[in-house]
Amino acid sequence: MTIQTLPGSSASLGSASSGRKASYFGNRYVLGLTVTAGIGGLLFGYDTGVISGALLYIKDDFKVVSENEFLQETIVSMALVGAIIGAAGGGWMNDAYGRKKATLLADVVFAVGSIVMSAAPDPYVLIFGRLLVGLGVGIASVTAPVYIAEASPSEIRGGLVSTNVLMITGGQFLSYLVNLAFTEVAGTWRWMLGIAALPAILQFVLMLLLPESPRWLFLKKDKAEAVTVLSKIYDSYRLEEEIDLLSMASETDIQLNSVGYLDVFKRKEIRLAFFAGAGLQAFQQFTGINTVMYYSPTIVQMAGFSSNQLALLLSLIVAAVNALGTVVGIYLIDHFGRRRLALTSLLGVIISLFVLSGAFFLQSSNSSSALCGANAHLASSCGTKFGWIAVLGLVLYIASFSPGMGPVPWALNSEIYPEAFRGICGGMSATVNWVSNLIVAQTFLSVVSAVGTTGTFLILAGVAIVAFIFVIAYVPETKGMSFEQVDRLWKERAWGSDTSQQRLLDGEA
Repeated sequence: MTIQTLPGSSASLGSASSGRKASYFGNRYVLGLTVTAGIGGLLFGYDTGVISGALLYIKDDFKVVSENEFLQETIVSMALVGAIIGAAGGGWMNDAYGRKKATLLADVVFAVGSIVMSAAPDPYVLIFGRLLVGLGVGIASVTAPVYIAEASPSEIRGGLVSTNVLMITGGQFLSYLVNLAFTEVAGTWRWMLGIAALPAILQFVLMLLLPESPRWLFLKKDKAEAVTVLSKIYDSYRLEEEIDLLSMASETDIQLNSVGYLDVFKRKEIRLAFFAGAGLQAFQQFTGINTVMYYSPTIVQMAGFSSNQLALLLSLIVAAVNALGTVVGIYLIDHFGRRRLALTSLLGVIISLFVLSGAFFLQSSNSSSALCGANAHLASSCGTKFGWIAVLGLVLYIASFSPGMGPVPWALNSEIYPEAFRGICGGMSATVNWVSNLIVAQTFLSVVSAVGTTGTFLILAGVAIVAFIFVIAYVPETKGMSFEQVDRLWKERAWGSDTSQQRLLDGEA
């Protein structure tokens, strides 16, 4: 259903009515806020990527880990358990104490966790450090997109929020560089995991110099400080318009200032928004992205490349494609639109997962054939030939996923909720993301053991098809809309163009 903004409504404002629009590089102050907040994304991405390489060497140091597949999965997944807790509490923390304080707390917890991991004398202390790091990542995953979105002009909001995703993919790329750099250094995985404390400390220092989100300040009635911050974001021609919009929105939000988690499900328009946002977050994970990022070296080795160094080098290429694809997404998300970008991305994901499944099927079929099986050299040659097809499938997957299904769920969830619900709903949807991430990471190797690599990628392809249908049915286009326009869009979806019924039933729906 297409929603038209009603002429003359307050929602029709906020799009630079004078015709002058902000550009991505047009305001260094906004870009500085974005990059600083995006260091939280860097921590997120670095932790996602670094464990895949570190795990290869952790198994060498701890025999019990190399002999226990479940323990390997737990080392990977314990950060996700922490992230689930951090994201769930981070939404409330954002609303109660502000985006800035939430970021500072995330940095402290992450830095402590990194130090604990680097000094771990056994796998169990390492797992505790992974839990702490996950707590910091979970809080940051909620806070960074919201902070950036609330400091962004509507016409470039998608691109700026997607910068946080670029920092995630950049962190993954950095993690593979670090992994390669320390492969021949004593302590390998300890350096890989411990060095992550440095960007957390850097962000802590920089955030002390930055302001709180202007929308949060306005909602908490610190209007003078909010206007001061807004005056650095908008030119004078736009500032008055933004303040007027914020005042109108805050009149409603202040009445809902003490909303709780259950209130999300009491209002029909919020339920619809949350269903779309949380659904996208779940499908982002169940289509396999962090399976690829956590286990890409392992997948490369499954494809026939046994060298740890070669596996890490090929994974570095995958991470580079991920970062470059996100750069493309930053441009497209505010030009092509969130919905169309997600659909195009999913179409490429579906094709690439079928390629991966086919490559592993051909590899297993040919390696057991009479010709390949009769000679060890020929068997290796057959496996490597189809292994290269698997690697190309991984690259195609990342190239398809990274511009769309990478940034779109985070961008959409930063903009589809009213101010009073933004922290809580953002935290809940991020929790859905992390729970889905945990399920995938904790079960991937087990599913491969049960149904084979071919079957596993076929399952992921089936999920991607369901995700494609979900986006068509439930996700609207929000490109270029102000927060107030998006709020009006959900009310119209819930109640039709006549929102009088919605106003009467707000407390009962």
